[in-house]
Amino acid sequence: MAERILVVDDDPIQRRLLEEAVRRFGHLPIVVSGGAEALRVMAGPDGRTVALVVLDLVMPDLDGMAVLLKLRESGSAVPVIVQTSQGGIDTIVSAMRAGAFDFVVKPVSPERLQVSIQNALKLATLEGEVVRARRTATGTLTFDDLASASPAMERVIRLGRRAAASNIPILIEGESGVGKELIARAIQGSSDRRARPFVTVNCGAIPEHLVESILFGHEKGAFTGAVDRHVGKFQEAHGGTLFLDEVGELAPDIQVKLLRAIQEGEVDPVGGRRPVKVDFRLISATNRSMLDMTKEGRFREDLYYRLNVFPIFVPPLRERKEDLPDLVKTFVARFAAEQGRRRVIGVDREAMALLEAYDWPGNVRQLENAVFRAVVLADGEVLGPDEFPQVAAQVGTVAVLDRHRPLVTGEAARPTPRLGDGEAGRADPLAPRGGDAMTGWSPSPSGLTMGSGPTPFGFLRSLDGDGHVRDLAAIEEEMIRIAIDHYGGRMTEVARRLGIGRSTLYRKLKEYGLEEASDIVAAE
Repeated sequence: MAERILVVDDDPIQRRLLEEAVRRFGHLPIVVSGGAEALRVMAGPDGRTVALVVLDLVMPDLDGMAVLLKLRESGSAVPVIVQTSQGGIDTIVSAMRAGAFDFVVKPVSPERLQVSIQNALKLATLEGEVVRARRTATGTLTFDDLASASPAMERVIRLGRRAAASNIPILIEGESGVGKELIARAIQGSSDRRARPFVTVNCGAIPEHLVESILFGHEKGAFTGAVDRHVGKFQEAHGGTLFLDEVGELAPDIQVKLLRAIQEGEVDPVGGRRPVKVDFRLISATNRSMLDMTKEGRFREDLYYRLNVFPIFVPPLRERKEDLPDLVKTFVARFAAEQGRRRVIGVDREAMALLEAYDWPGNVRQLENAVFRAVVLADGEVLGPDEFPQVAAQVGTVAVLDRHRPLVTGEAARPTPRLGDGEAGRADPLAPRGGDAMTGWSPSPSGLTMGSGPTPFGFLRSLDGDGHVRDLAAIEEEMIRIAIDHYGGRMTEVARRLGIGRSTLYRKLKEYGLEEASDIVAAE
């Protein structure tokens, strides 16, 4: 996958050669001519996006060794490949001790440089994942470990940083699999309760008759089977953070006790003689609309306002596709190491285009599982579309129509129509034609061309067989069919995506005679 690589060299010819090599390897070069300029780049806003530095050791203003030392003093963990024409053993040892990842001697062959870059990027990603896992386990994960390229997620991170500065109750909302627990852990790791207990409770996974005991604890002999005293989750979280996942699943009687625990800072263990004081930071999460549940009487209004003091909404993955490359890179590095598939280094452009074309209804969790499967199936070093058959089956032919060119989005991606048989001699370019400029496209080795083949999934025909504009009712019917097929018959999602109410959708299904088709799709 494309990474930003900083090239530092005072020789203009060498800079140009390195720039072209880095670009040929599929990465994005940032080129500077000296050590001082390199440090300014790394200290600026672009520094966070640099994944690797290729550094010349011998430069007039500030040599490479000084740059290495200053990077390490600043706490930068970006790997550095040093290069020089002076390949003495003392120079190599000094550079490695200063923190260089690898050492190459000028003139370096493209093959040698490519291997060094691949190894450095892969190791850096894996080390970052190890650090995140260690910090997650020790309760010291921070928002610095959750860098995002998405404006929507950057807003979540900004809110999380503010929330971490106080002890305010937080309600994290978002679809299943978006990473609500990760946000909660980052809030704790950024607060004064870092490295303290972080206790997670999945409220929807606890048997109803055990909820009270698990949350608040019980005394020995409190009920049949209580052979020992049990400390509840609230007491386990004393001094730290209690994370209540799927809090909307709690029964009404437990909601009352939870409200008391939040208001009074104490819990009543089952069979206990007196309440127990607890000091905890409460973070709740839900994938439901708590406001709707409150209006319907399924959740206590007073408890809702206690939990929803500082709401944070985590957007679904389909609304932050900018994060896909970093997420995929992280998952590939982790699973390649865990599964002993260390030669797998990333995904190609076509596979990334395929992943970006998919909506990911299961969000980050679904993406993680898809990459896991792809790494296990991989035969080569780079994952391609063939390693994601389930995604390809859902996306169809829309995402990647040309296997020999990178996918381009926007206006530039629109294919140039190619005249079919007999079109060249047409005198009036505005006269109705037998083909459809939007639906006559069919896949070909050179892109999309006019033809008589089947319409690719996702495209709408704008003209009928006689070359006239189709009426709106026919287009609407076809759009509903596409939506039902694309979202697997999930009518709530179909209605939401079409921007209409469910009742309106069902009325139109009946009007167009699509009830049977929608039932079949939904049943599948």
